Amino acid sequence: MKILVITGSAHKNGTTALLTEQFIKGAEEARHEVFRFDSAFKKVHPCIACEKCHNTDTGCAFKDDMEELNPVLLTADAVVFVTPIYYYAMNAQIRTVIDRFYANDSALHGNKKTALMITMADDTMESAEGAVASFRGMSNFLEWEIAGTVIGVDCVDVDALKKTDYPEKAYELGKNI
Repeated sequence: MKILVITGSAHKNGTTALLTEQFIKGAEEARHEVFRFDSAFKKVHPCIACEKCHNTDTGCAFKDDMEELNPVLLTADAVVFVTPIYYYAMNAQIRTVIDRFYANDSALHGNKKTALMITMADDTMESAEGAVASFRGMSNFLEWEIAGTVIGVDCVDVDALKKTDYPEKAYELGKNI
């Protein structure tokens, strides 16, 4: 299986990085092919709904790092999103990438699995509800099968995360997707 992992955090050694590493470890042990796209370190222009992608044969108006991602996105069997919660939603870096899916909208429907992994400092699910609702709505719209979620509450830093079972859950999700 080809798995695309899209991360949102700019913290190379942060909480979502740890979940990502554990997921990839499990997926690779299960002999899946994994491509990681760290959106915080890429140049991705926000979608402006100019419709060039739908009204011409030249694709998106913006020629940026989505050109690296799009071929992988289109051929992936599974797409995994890994995001911190800063303020009640997926962070801006990953949202920018997701908004750019619009250019490939018709080609993305059906035949994919998806998963969501989140970390946040808050100790309640309230802060993640917007991100989870957005993920579920997108998955439903695209007709993707949700393979699982890992929602890491009360994970203010890597040390706090390591005291939980969330890294193990990420590993198991990768292994069993």
